[in-house]
Amino acid sequence: MRARTRTLSAAAAAILTLLATTAVAAPDGGGSGDLATARAATAGYHRVSVAEADGYGLPQGGPLHECIASLDPMMPGAMGYHFINGAAVGDAVLDPALPEALVYETKPNGSLRLVALEYVVFQDAWEAAHGPTVPWMFGRPMTHVPFPNRYELPAFYQVHAWIWKGNPHGIHADHNPRVSCP
Repeated sequence: MRARTRTLSAAAAAILTLLATTAVAAPDGGGSGDLATARAATAGYHRVSVAEADGYGLPQGGPLHECIASLDPMMPGAMGYHFINGAAVGDAVLDPALPEALVYETKPNGSLRLVALEYVVFQDAWEAAHGPTVPWMFGRPMTHVPFPNRYELPAFYQVHAWIWKGNPHGIHADHNPRVSCP
C-alpha cells in the first residue's frame, strides 16, 4: 500500500508540474493580472521626468516624435505622444512591467498626461526567438503592423493598454476618441 501511495504521489506531482508548466507557457499573457502588473509598474510615469530618467523619451525625427492621430474617419481619436524605451525596443521580450512605449496626451496647459502603454515587438526579432508565431499580451494576440507603415518602422506586433484613461473603443484599441492631438 505504501509503494502504491508513493507512486500516486509521484504521478500527482508530475501532473501538477505539467499543468503549472503549461499554464506558464500558455500564450494568453496573463490577461487582467498582467494589466494590474502594468499599472503598478508604470504609476510613477505620470511624471515625465521619472519616465525620462528610466530611459523613455520622444524619438528624434520620423513620425513617432509627433502626436499620432487616427487617419480613419470612422474611428476618430488619437494615440498621443509615444515616449519610447530604446533598451526595450528591438528585443523579443514582452513584459507587462516594461512597456516599450508610454503614451501621453497634451493637457490644456500644455503639459503631458500619461494615458496608455504600448507593447511592441519587431516581427523579425520575435520570429528569430520564437518561430513564426503571433505574440500574445493581456490574454489576446497582438496586432500585426506590416511594412511599409505610417510609422516608418519594420514590420512589428503591437498592443495598447489604455489603463490611465478610459477608452470607449476598448482597453486595447489603437486610438482613443477621448484623446486628440493639438
